[in-house]
This record gives sequence, C-alpha cells and structure tokens, in this order.
Amino acid sequence: MAAGNRKRTKLINAALFAGVALQTLAMGMSAPALAQQTSERLDSLRPNMPEDAKLLLSANELVYNKDAEKVIVRGNVQIDYGGYKMVARQVEYDQKSGRIHATGEIQLIEPGGNVVYAEKMDVTDDFGNGFVDAMRIETTDLTRLAATSGERRNGEEFILNEAVYTACTPCTTKPDHRSLWHIKAQRIVQNGRTRTIRLENARFELFGKPIAHIPVMELPDHTVKRKSGFLFPKFRYTQKLGAGVGIPYYWAISPHMDATATVTGLSRQGFLLEGEFRQRFHNGLHTLSVAGISQLDRSRFTPGTVDALETNRGMIASKGDFEINPRWTFGWNVLVQSDNNFAKTYELSTFDGTTYVNQAYLTGLGKRNYFDLRAFYFDIQDADANSVAENQQPAAQVLDYSYKAPQAVLGGELSGTVNLTNIKRNRLDLDSIPGVVNRYRGLEGTSHRLTAELEWKRTYIAPGGIVLTPLLAARGDALGLNMTDPGSGYTGDYNNSDAATRRMLTAGLEARYPILFVGDNSSHVLEPIAQVYARPDEQYAGGLPNEDAQSFVFDATNLFDRDKFSGFDRIEGGTRANVGLRYTGTFDSGYGLRGIVGQSYHLGGLNSFATDDLVKAGANSGLESKRSDYVAMFGIDAPSGLMANLSGRLDEEDLALRRADATVGYLGLTWQAAMTYTRIEAQPLYGSQSNQDEIQTAAAYRFHDYWSVFGAITYDINDDVISRNGFGITYDDQDTLFSLVYKQERDTDSTIANDWSIGARISFRTLGDVNVGDTKFEELDYY
Repeated sequence: MAAGNRKRTKLINAALFAGVALQTLAMGMSAPALAQQTSERLDSLRPNMPEDAKLLLSANELVYNKDAEKVIVRGNVQIDYGGYKMVARQVEYDQKSGRIHATGEIQLIEPGGNVVYAEKMDVTDDFGNGFVDAMRIETTDLTRLAATSGERRNGEEFILNEAVYTACTPCTTKPDHRSLWHIKAQRIVQNGRTRTIRLENARFELFGKPIAHIPVMELPDHTVKRKSGFLFPKFRYTQKLGAGVGIPYYWAISPHMDATATVTGLSRQGFLLEGEFRQRFHNGLHTLSVAGISQLDRSRFTPGTVDALETNRGMIASKGDFEINPRWTFGWNVLVQSDNNFAKTYELSTFDGTTYVNQAYLTGLGKRNYFDLRAFYFDIQDADANSVAENQQPAAQVLDYSYKAPQAVLGGELSGTVNLTNIKRNRLDLDSIPGVVNRYRGLEGTSHRLTAELEWKRTYIAPGGIVLTPLLAARGDALGLNMTDPGSGYTGDYNNSDAATRRMLTAGLEARYPILFVGDNSSHVLEPIAQVYARPDEQYAGGLPNEDAQSFVFDATNLFDRDKFSGFDRIEGGTRANVGLRYTGTFDSGYGLRGIVGQSYHLGGLNSFATDDLVKAGANSGLESKRSDYVAMFGIDAPSGLMANLSGRLDEEDLALRRADATVGYLGLTWQAAMTYTRIEAQPLYGSQSNQDEIQTAAAYRFHDYWSVFGAITYDINDDVISRNGFGITYDDQDTLFSLVYKQERDTDSTIANDWSIGARISFRTLGDVNVGDTKFEELDYY
C-alpha cells in the first residue's frame, strides 16, 4: 500500500465533497440559506487537487451524519481516483480524526499495480498510517504476502505480523495451486524508502515442512531490479575436483555496471576464484571474466596430462557485442588461458567446450546485400601438455560479401559473391595412417585467397507446365601461397608456386515438371527434376591448400547443388547431370509426407571428386565414378506428434548401404522421445578405417503436473560400448525449479578430466538459485 500526497490531493476528502453534494440533491434542499450554512464546512473538506483530477464514486447508499461529522457509504462501494481503485462493502470517513474505516472484502489496487486484500482497514486519509486486519498483498511480480494484521507507519513502512511470504505464478490461472515453498515470519517489514523486505524470526518451509530457521533475512522488494549482496551458494561435485561450495557476491556498481565475484572451495583442489564484470553502453554490452586456482592435488588427474602438470592455472576472457546502427554490428569474444584445458576441467560456464572460438567480427545486413568480416583463432581444450592440436589450428581472417541486383537483368536474377581468406598455421596438421593414407588437414605457413563470383539465372514456364531455369556463372580466384610442401607423402600434384590464379565458367539448365494429384482427402505433388551443368576442368585439382572444403557428405540435401563442395577452396569442374524425383503429400487428417530420390552423372571432363586432394575430399563419397551412388530421403509427420526421417546412400551397382541416418521421434504434451541410428561405411581413403554404427536415444516424460524425468544414451554398436549416457529429474512450476542430473562420458583419449559428474539445481523465484555442478543436458536440446 502506498501513501498518498497530502499536499496534492486527499482521495477521501474529494469523495466526501462529492457525497455531500449528492446527498443535498437527494434531499431536495435548494434553499440559499442551507447552501450558506454548509459552505464553510465544505470548504474545509475541499481537497487541494489538480484541476484535471477526477473522482468516481459508486455505492448503493450514502449517509452524511452532520452532527458526528461522518460520511458513510455502503453496499458495493467503488472508488476510483488518481490511479487508486478501491472496492469494499462499507467505507466510513471520520472528519474529526481524519481516519478512514473500511470493512468487508476490501480490495485496493495501487497505481503501480499491487493489490491489497483485507477485511478491516483503519488508516489516515492519506494512507500514511493505520492498521489492517486479515490482509493479503499481491505484487506485480506475482509475489504474495499474507498476515493476520498489518500496520502502516510514516508512509514508509508496512509491518506485517504473523506473516507468510511466497511466490506463486501459477496462481494467476490456478487459484487452488499451492506454492512448493514459503517463508513464515513472526514479522515482515516492507520499507518503501529502502525498497527492502525484512523477514524476522523466519522459517523456510519446503513441501510443507520447515527445513531452515532464519533469524533475519532481507530481500529487495518487487520494485528493485538489481541490489548488491551475497547470492545463494553454488554446490558442485565432480570426479577429480571433489565436492565444492561457491559463495557468490553480486555488486550493483551503477545503473549500467555490475559485477559478480565467486569463491569456490574444492575438497581436492583448493580454492577457485572467479569474477565477472559487466558494463552496458547505449549501444551494447561488454563482459570481462577472470578465474584462477592453485591446485592442491595434481595427482588426482591422469599422469602426463596438462591437468596433472600445472599448479597455478587461470584464464581471462572478454566479450563485447555492439550495434553501430540498425544494420551494422561489431563485437568480439577472446579467451586467454594459462594452459589449454583449464576452463574445461573446472567447467567454467560458457568456456568449457572442447573448442572455444576466439573471434572479432563486423557485420552489415542490407535489403539485398550482406557483409561479414571476421578474425578467428581456435582454442582446443584437451589434456595434451604440448598443445599439439591447438598449434595445428589456423589463425584466420575471412571476409564474405554477397549482393543481389534490385532490378532484373535480362529478365533474370543477378547475384554476386566475394570471399577473402587469410590463413596462418604454425604447425603441420597431418592425419596419417601408415601404409594406408596421409591426410594433410593443414599445411604449415600462410596462404591468401580472393574469390569473386557472378551468377545469373532466370525461370521460364514453358507450355505444358515445364519449368525451365537457365543459369550462367563465372568465378575467379587469386591465391598467394607461402606454405611448406607436403613432401613425398602426398601422391597428388601439389602446386609449389608462390601465386596462382584459376577460373571457372558454368552454363547450366534445370527442368522441373511439377504434377499435382488431388484426391478427396489429400493432395500430392510429384516433381521430376533434371539438371545439366557444362564446365571446363577444375584447375589445379587437388594441388592447392584445402582449408574450408574438407567436410564432404553426398546425400539428398545437396543432390541438386551446382557446386557440391562445402567451401571455396575446391571447385566442382567437368560436365555433370543431376536427375531426381521430389514428392510432397498432404492429407486432411494432418499427415504429411515428403521425399527425394536421385542420382548424379559425370558426363565429361575431369571428375573433381575422383582427383587426389590434400584431405581426400570426395574420396569414397559416392561421386568419384561416372554414375554416382543413389541418394534418397523420406519423411513423415503425424498430427499426433510422431515424426520419422530416413536418409541414405546406396551403392550404384549392388545397392549396398553406404550411409544411413534414421530418426524416429514423438513430441507430445506429456512425453517426448527420439531415437537416431547412424551408419557410415568405412572410407579408407578419407581416413575412416572401420564402419561407424551408432544409436542415440533421448526421452523425457512429464508426470504429476510439474514433474518430469529425462535420459539419453549413445551406444557404439561396433565397439559394443555406451559412449555417453545421462539421466535426470526436474520439477518446474515457474516459481520453483529443481533439477538433478547425472552424466557420464567414455574417455578414449584422456582429454576429459572428469569422466562423470553429478549436477543439481534448485531455484526459488525472487530468492535465488542453489547450484551443484552442471545441470545442462545437451542431448535434450531439441525439446
């Protein structure tokens, strides 16, 4: 409840003034003498209110006791003035004492939105002082206070006796819902000046049972967004770090600046210090993070790893995101560590991934063009004391620009693409299987490449419904090379020159013939597709560094791509035809079907996928022969939430399964589940010597309103081992969140410091969080 401003207005005085006037009219008294007699009395009641202030008073009965100087309104009393709205069965104003007495199902809505419920209210006419019986307060952030009695003092403090404090978001839609937790206090003091809520002699109750006694507890009220103070402790337990308790302190430095410092005691490794400083500017946000520890027991870690060799470990990170204007943004995120595995070992939030991408960027987005400039450095977090994997990663600067002409050119669409890439690597990245294959994933040295490409295409609809799309494309590359020769281990024709240029001209034609079938309860579109691309041979095929086109998978998703390579470093050359059939079906029952099947043919020239390559891109891909493997994809969506997808690649000669991905899932209100089977046949030339067969499963089941359980398992069929697994349970009613998670990952290369971990989190809205370890469960992100 808020106090009114006595100097500006008095709500009840205005109500009485209007009430007396109404009563005079009702009695039919129009004698000038009566007006003269009452004018002095009314002047004393007239409030000092703004000229535009208006009062609305509604009641079944109004009584003015002139002798007792009281005004009483009864029956469905409603008062609306200056943003305050009051409802009661009866309101009585005593002019002599200046007090308001309201009774019966009182409801007062303040201008800020808070709602006060009570049975009896005895307050001064400015709400500055008074008493309230059997009261309840609901704030705008859906917290609730209830008390047997309350007292308002000096217009600043509201004292509640025998009170209960809780948060209850579901109560807005489910009045019978009871919060999982509440705090009962002998006295609760809400201070409007300090904007705090102090609970005295309180006990915290969970599931209706007291679990903690709190002599004094002070919380910011609902008007406070940020306040300095200690946060709830954070708990954790991992295999090699032991049990840990973290004490975080939050410091609200200024309206645009704050910081959090945390000290975590780990039973096996000592004290971990963490800090995060955040500063918001008018156009963005900067975050600075630091952490450090002096390890007590290095022997807990695997011998020979960086975790076991280092004593003093630490990191510093900076992240910025800024908006220059609505179209241009820039930013960075940089991590510097004392060693290459500190953040991952100690599970530092946002820094504990296997690969951390350091980058700075500048991005512009227009209506028909796009600009992106980035600098990269890849921080590989593993236990290798020599940081071999990290030293093999490149430092790169990449510029991408794309543009589409706003007007048609020769009746078609003209678009352009520019890419500039600079690469520097300090160490040769060689994946070697002696006597079988050498894959040069990166050469030592520097390289520069500038690529520019123009593409024009136009769509015609010929008689009979055939859709024809002719295409012309021209591309040029300029390269500067200062890289170490791969040596005799490479069987291809590597270009040793310091500079090189190459070009590619493409003329293509696509023909589609969509056929529509309409039934009584369904519609189907069957679309045969054929493409022909005529091109010269790829220049320097396999003889130039390949940095961005190393990953290559031939499947139904790229069957109709003009250039099937994944990046700019390789160009698809030679004349090729792609033929396939696309199908889409929809049913009135809500079912949907979709599918693609097809094959690619090398018609002439040099087959880029059959040439040698530093990383063997294209080898064993299914495109290295005249006739490619068959690729197909089928999917079904059901209105019940069931879905299934199947994609695969079959040998062109004997239809042997080369690659397959099958997913079956269900997404419902109470439970969700998915199972994915992946099979990749051995690709010896591509560096994979054995078949890879894996099953991934994940499921979650919601029961008893707000409770749910979940789990996930990844099973390696060939090695007959569960490589990853985890399970957990969660309660979430928007006010209370409880989660318990167990995760285990099989360590095959000693890069994981902790093979298993247990995480728990309990969060009380408006109070804070209690964390034990990490409760993220990536396998269920698709929910």
